[in-house]
Amino acid sequence: MNSFTNLDRTLGNQPRELGVALARLDVGKGREELYRNQLPELLTQLAEQSRIHSITASSAIEGVVVSGERGEGIAVGRVQPPMFRNRNEREFAGYRDALDEIVRSGGNGTLTMAHILHLQRVLFSYTDAPGGTLKTEQNYIADETPGDGRQIVFEPPSPQLTPSLLDNLIWWYEKSAAESAGHPMLLISAFVLDFLSIHPFEDGNGRVARLLTAQLLLRAGYGVSRYVSIEQLIYENKNRYYDSLRGSSDGWHDGTHSIWPWASFLVRTLVLGYDAFEERVAAARGSERMGKGQRVGEYVLNRAPATFSLADIRRALPGVSTPTIHLALRDLKKRKLVERVSVGRTAQYRRANHVRNV
Repeated sequence: MNSFTNLDRTLGNQPRELGVALARLDVGKGREELYRNQLPELLTQLAEQSRIHSITASSAIEGVVVSGERGEGIAVGRVQPPMFRNRNEREFAGYRDALDEIVRSGGNGTLTMAHILHLQRVLFSYTDAPGGTLKTEQNYIADETPGDGRQIVFEPPSPQLTPSLLDNLIWWYEKSAAESAGHPMLLISAFVLDFLSIHPFEDGNGRVARLLTAQLLLRAGYGVSRYVSIEQLIYENKNRYYDSLRGSSDGWHDGTHSIWPWASFLVRTLVLGYDAFEERVAAARGSERMGKGQRVGEYVLNRAPATFSLADIRRALPGVSTPTIHLALRDLKKRKLVERVSVGRTAQYRRANHVRNV
C-alpha cells in the first residue's frame, strides 16, 4: 500500500519517454480488439502457444524447471498427477491450473484477500506444502547472483503486519482503479511492486505476483499476454527484472521510493509483447498464401520460440502433416538455418545464431 497512500507523489515526475510507451500500449490494445474480431482462429493458435511458454517461463524464473516434452505434456494435460515425478512437476502443474483459471475468467472480478490466498493454494495444490496461508515467519529477499553469494537486499514487513498491509493494498488498488486515479498500467505496476515488497507468502510470491499481473492486465483490457508470453519476455530479461524491482523497493518502507524503475520495465515489456504480437499476426497472414513447406519455414524462422519441438510446429500449423514438417526441417538444417539439439521423440531444434526471431 506504500505506493498508494500518496498516489500524487508516487505518480509525479513520470519519465517523459514512459508516456510515449504508454501511448503505444493503448494503440496496441485497440488493434488487439480488431484482430480478435477479424482473426479468431489465428489468435486461438497464438494463445495455445503462449500458454505453454508462460507456464514454462514463469516457473523457470523461480528455478522450477520442467523441460521438453515432459513440460508440454503437463501443460496440455497428457501427464496427470499420479505420473508426476518430482516437486518441480507438481508446482509446474499448479501454476498451469492457476493461470488457466485466470484466463477462463478473462481477468474479471474484484481482487480480494481470499482470491489471492486461493491462487497460492492452487499453485501448491499438488504438493505437500500448506497453500493458501500467509507467512508466519520473517522472510527476506536475497540477491543470489552467481559468484556473489547470498546477500539480503530487502527485508519485507513482519508476519504480524502482513495481513493488514495486504488487505489495505487490495482496498487502495481497487479504489484507485475505480476512480481512474492513474493510467491502468501504472496502477498495476504500483500494485505488483507493493505486493512483492510485502512478500506475503513463505513461497510462491513471484509466481503469484505474475498471476495477478496477468489477471489485472486482462481486466484492464490488455490481453496481449494471452497471445505473447509476457513471462517469457521477463525470463529473457531476468536480470533487468530483478534490478528494476530492487531499484523501486529502495525507500519503500517509508514511502520515499520511486516506482519508475519497475513501472518502466513492466510497460516496456508489454510494448515488446505488442510489437511481437503485431509481427506474428502479419507473418501468419502472409503465410496463408504459402505452400505448406514454406509455412513451416516461416513459422520456424519468425514465430517459433528460439528452441522448439515438432509439437510446437504441429500446434501452430494444424493443417500441415508431420512428413511435410520433417521435410521442411531437413531443408532448413541443410541451409544451416536450424540445428537439432536433441534426438528421439522429444527432439528439440533451435535457430542458428544469425537467424532473427520476431
